[in-house]
Amino acid sequence: MQPKGKGRLYGIGVGPGDPELLTLKALRLLRAAPVVAYQSATDKESIARAIVAQYLPGNQIEVLFHLPRALEPEKAKSIYDQEIQPIADHLAAGRDVVVLCEGDPFFYGSFMYLFTRLCDQYETEVVPGVSSLMACPVALGVPFTYYTDILTVLPAPLPAEELTTHLLMTDAAAIMKLGRHFTKVRDILHKLGLASRARYIERASTSQQRIVPLDEVNPDEVPYFSMIVIPTKNRL
Repeated sequence: MQPKGKGRLYGIGVGPGDPELLTLKALRLLRAAPVVAYQSATDKESIARAIVAQYLPGNQIEVLFHLPRALEPEKAKSIYDQEIQPIADHLAAGRDVVVLCEGDPFFYGSFMYLFTRLCDQYETEVVPGVSSLMACPVALGVPFTYYTDILTVLPAPLPAEELTTHLLMTDAAAIMKLGRHFTKVRDILHKLGLASRARYIERASTSQQRIVPLDEVNPDEVPYFSMIVIPTKNRL
C-alpha cells in the first residue's frame, strides 16, 4: 500500500531512440505524472527527454539530474546521492515522479541508481522498454540467436583478457559502451577471427543512426551509444 502522503516513483524505459518504440503503459504514466525527471550529460540535451518530447503535455514539473559516467558508481556515491535529492523531495511532498530512462531501466539503465536509493522509501514501479540489445540486430537486419544459442552481453570497458575469454565461450555477442574502447575491441575481434561476423552500429533507431563496416569506423568518433553485434553462425 502506498504510504500516506508520499508520491509514487516510476522508472519508465523510453527505448533506444525511436519515439514510436515507447510502450503504451509508459506513455500513459508519462502524461499523467505531475513531475518528470531525466538525466543528461553536462551541458548536453537529455537524450531520454528528447525521445518523448512530443508526448509531454507541457504542464509538468521537470527535474534534470546528472550522473557522471566518467566516475565509477562506487566512487561517485555521494554525487549520485546529491543529484537525486530533488526527486526525493518531490516524492516526500506527495507528488508522483516519472523518471525517464533510455532503453530499459534495469538493463544498464541509469534509473537503477535511483531505484537502489529510493525503492525502500517510496512505492516504485518499473516499466520495461525496448533495449538497444533488441533494436541493434533488427536495424542491422541480422538474426541474432536461434534455438539453443548462447548470447553474451559484454561492456567494452572490461579488460581485454576478460573480453577474450567470454567471446571464446559464446555463440553470439553484443559489445556495448564502446566509446574510447573501440580500438581494443576491434583488435580482439580480429585476433579471434570474429571480425568478419561483427557488425557496428551507433545510435540505433534514431535519425542519427549509422551502420559502418568495422574496419572503416573512426575510433576517435565512436560514441557511447554504439554497439558491435556478433550474430550466431547458425542459420536454422
